[in-house]
Amino acid sequence: MTVAVADTPAQRRLGLMRIESLPDGLDGMLFVFETTRSASFHMRDTLMPLDIWWFDEGGRLVGSTEMEPCPGEPCESYPSLGEVAWALETPSGEIDLEIGATLSTGESP
Repeated sequence: MTVAVADTPAQRRLGLMRIESLPDGLDGMLFVFETTRSASFHMRDTLMPLDIWWFDEGGRLVGSTEMEPCPGEPCESYPSLGEVAWALETPSGEIDLEIGATLSTGESP
């Protein structure tokens, strides 16, 4: 799986807003938080349904949420299931991960 990385406040704020589909070769966007914390996402100005996958400080998948585009205000908020260190957004239904799956950079040590 290849993902874009949102690791600055500006990148996390923009996320996948205004994107109709992911560019070829990308499967999603990984949000990297500076500290483990509760997180909340919304779908304002997001054009495609997304799944969000919540990962703890150990990089283990602890849950997921289906999110729908928001056509107007107010937009629903999608909170994390406790404190998380990463969140992965993917187009709805395109991947299936099991609870306990772990993040990996794919690089050799």
